[in-house]
Amino acid sequence: MKRLLAPLLAAALAATLTGAAHADHRTASPLQRDADALLAQGAPGVLVEVDTPRGDVRVRSGVADTRTRKPVPWNAKFRIGSFTKTYVAATVLQLVGEGRLSLDDTVERWLPGVVRGNGNDGGRITVRQLLQHTSGLHNYILQLPFVFKGDEFLAERFRTVTAAEAVALATGVAPDFQPGEKWRYSNTGYAVAGMIIEKVTGRTWQQEVRKRILDPLRLRDTFLPGTSPAIPKPHATAYERFPEKGLEADPEDPRYGPALDVTHFNPSWGGAAGDMISTTDDGNRFLQALMTGEVLRPAELAEMKRTVPATGFEQGWPGVRYGLGLMFIPNECGGYWAHGGDIPGFMTRNGVTDDGRRSVVVSVNTDSLIPTPGTAPAVGDPTSTLVDHALCGRG
Repeated sequence: MKRLLAPLLAAALAATLTGAAHADHRTASPLQRDADALLAQGAPGVLVEVDTPRGDVRVRSGVADTRTRKPVPWNAKFRIGSFTKTYVAATVLQLVGEGRLSLDDTVERWLPGVVRGNGNDGGRITVRQLLQHTSGLHNYILQLPFVFKGDEFLAERFRTVTAAEAVALATGVAPDFQPGEKWRYSNTGYAVAGMIIEKVTGRTWQQEVRKRILDPLRLRDTFLPGTSPAIPKPHATAYERFPEKGLEADPEDPRYGPALDVTHFNPSWGGAAGDMISTTDDGNRFLQALMTGEVLRPAELAEMKRTVPATGFEQGWPGVRYGLGLMFIPNECGGYWAHGGDIPGFMTRNGVTDDGRRSVVVSVNTDSLIPTPGTAPAVGDPTSTLVDHALCGRG
C-alpha cells in the first residue's frame, strides 16, 4: 500500500507549540514548511518532534480528523508498525549480552520443529538472520490477504492471528531463498524472534520489552496492545485507501478505493513485527537512549549496527543498509540510524544521529499517501527531506 487520502489544503495548517495558527506560510519555520509539504503528498495530518541538546521542538500540520478538522493532538498516540522491531531486536540483544542465547544459535535449538517443511529448515537459520532479514523465510503478511483489501479488512479487522499461526503461514510455502543468501524484508523473522524470547525467558516478548526497555526508560506512553483494538487517547483518526484488487492490484495502476477509517483493529497479526503504540516523545527518548548506551552495552550495540545492503529498500532510501532491527541511511551530513513503520492507518518515520544528540520522529495518520492533483510524487520516501533537515540542523 503506497498512498492515501486526497489532498488537504494548506488552510488546514496546524498550530505551533504555542497553539497559534500559521497565517502566513512564508513566515513558518523550515521544520513547519517540511511538515506542511507532506499535505500535498496526501497526508491528512502530520505530527513531528525533534529532540536536540538545545531543546525539543514540535510542529504539526493538517488535521487529525477530516470531518471535524481538529488538529493532531500534541501528545497523540499512534501505531508505530515496524518500529516495534527495534524494541524486539534490542530485547534479544540484551539476552545475548546476558549469555542466555547467542546470535549464532539456530531456530531449531530454541523452537524444535516450528520452522520446518516446504524447504524451510530452522536448523539452518540463525537468530542473527531472523533479526537481519536474511533468513529467507517468506513474509507471512503476504499470506493474509485481508490486510491489503478494504472490504476484507473491515470484515476481519478484529481477527486474532497468533505468532504460531503466522509462522505456520510462512512455512506453508517455500522459503524465498536459502538462509544468508540474500536480503529481503520479512515480518516472519520477528514473529519467530518473539517466540524465542518467550522460550528463553518464560515470559512473553511484550512482558520482556516492558521490563527491559519501557519501564527503565519511563516510556509511559508506549503500549503493547496484544489483541486490543483500541488506541489510548488522545489520537488522530487513522485513514487508509486500499487497492481495489488487494495483493493482485497492478502496481502501475492500483486503483485505490475510498479512504476508510481504520483506527480500531486487532493488531495481533503485527505481533513482534509491528503491533506497538507510542508517541513522538517516547520514540525520541528510546532512539537517543539506544545510541547512548542506556539500552545495550557496547558489544551488543555494535552487533546491532553491523549492516548489510538492504537492496529492496533503496528506492525509498538510496544506499540504505540494515543491521539488527535498525537501518543506516546515508544523508548530506553523514547518515543516521532509523526504523520506520507502516501499518494500516499510520506511517511512522524517524532518525537519530550516531552520537544520539539529535533525533526526530514523524507520525502521519495514513499509510497510503496519494499526492494531490498537480503534485509530483516525492522522490524516495516522502519524509526524507524533513528527516534530513531535522538531523542535519537545518529544520
